[in-house]
Amino acid sequence: MNRSVKATVALQRAPGSPFALESVDLGPPVADEILVRMAGVGVCHTDWTAAAGAVPLPTPFVLGHEGAGTVAAVGPDVSTLAVGDQVVLSFDACRSCPQCVAGHPAYCVLSAALNYSGTRPDGTTTMRHKGQPVHGSWFGQSSFATYAVAGVRNAVKVPAAADGLPLDILGPLGCGLLTGAGTVLRVLRPRRGQGIVVFGLGAVGLSTVMAATVTGCDPLIGIDPNPLRRRMADTLGCTHTLDPDASDDIGWSLAEITGAGADFTVDTVGSGTVVRQALEALRTPGVCATLGLQGLENDITIDQGHLLMGRTLTGVIEGDAEPRTLIPHLIDLWHQGRFPFDRLVQRFPFHRIEDAVAASRTGKVIKPVLVFE
Repeated sequence: MNRSVKATVALQRAPGSPFALESVDLGPPVADEILVRMAGVGVCHTDWTAAAGAVPLPTPFVLGHEGAGTVAAVGPDVSTLAVGDQVVLSFDACRSCPQCVAGHPAYCVLSAALNYSGTRPDGTTTMRHKGQPVHGSWFGQSSFATYAVAGVRNAVKVPAAADGLPLDILGPLGCGLLTGAGTVLRVLRPRRGQGIVVFGLGAVGLSTVMAATVTGCDPLIGIDPNPLRRRMADTLGCTHTLDPDASDDIGWSLAEITGAGADFTVDTVGSGTVVRQALEALRTPGVCATLGLQGLENDITIDQGHLLMGRTLTGVIEGDAEPRTLIPHLIDLWHQGRFPFDRLVQRFPFHRIEDAVAASRTGKVIKPVLVFE
């Protein structure tokens, strides 16, 4: 395909403005790009955080970064994907810097330019609205759209093992589920019988729980004020779930379960209070991974003496994962009945994007996925 196509996108003209479904023109894919006809896209905390203005973006812009769909066209330099291939879209990375070569594409030296700038590296945009540029390339895709331009670098071909999984719900494997599962499987790497506490049981937290179940963590404790999420965590492998609003001292409640503390804790909230609680719940030595995004600037206060006792606080982006290997692995675990992420999903038609975002923000739905007819 060497001509432009029309796509309906969820356009935002300013931070905090409502999503407007508008028609845009997408030029043909260039170089190593692909054009993807979207089947579904997850609504992620990072999307609505950016939509509210916590991440500075040029306007107008299109978000969406948990897309899945079918390749509709390929650029002239593409040899590894073909029209008709089904793909999950993840974050973009250059694939040639030292971090990428070492297997850590989430920490690519060009990450900001490739994922958050709103343009291609050469400054051009993938979309135009009434002849004017529309900023996209959000996580290398901007998939709140019926069609999206992505690259072979951030497109993962759906393996044959995905047979039985609907394509429209695979998109969250590219970010939220990748983040939680990758933190356990790639960063913490717990041994069977080691204890872990997960603070926050949204999609990222529950994917952390599922991965911790796979590795045999015990105890496996989930903390969240939302009873829906706690019930889901109970069914996904948590040995204990706690309501922080019902406890005068969550640290005391955790100590009763873990004794000297947990080997690992995972913070998916990002508030200073929760990060501190997660650190204080560790035994020595122990590791706390913080994943929650509250904004690009987010001051927290911790006790250095607590760290000096051999504890570690580490930040994790995208689970420090290689999507090309972890996404197929998670699909294989789903087939084994060990990573039932589909239980977290509720579908919304694309035109109900505001309802989907609201359901995610209020916790009524764990993982909304927009689907396209």
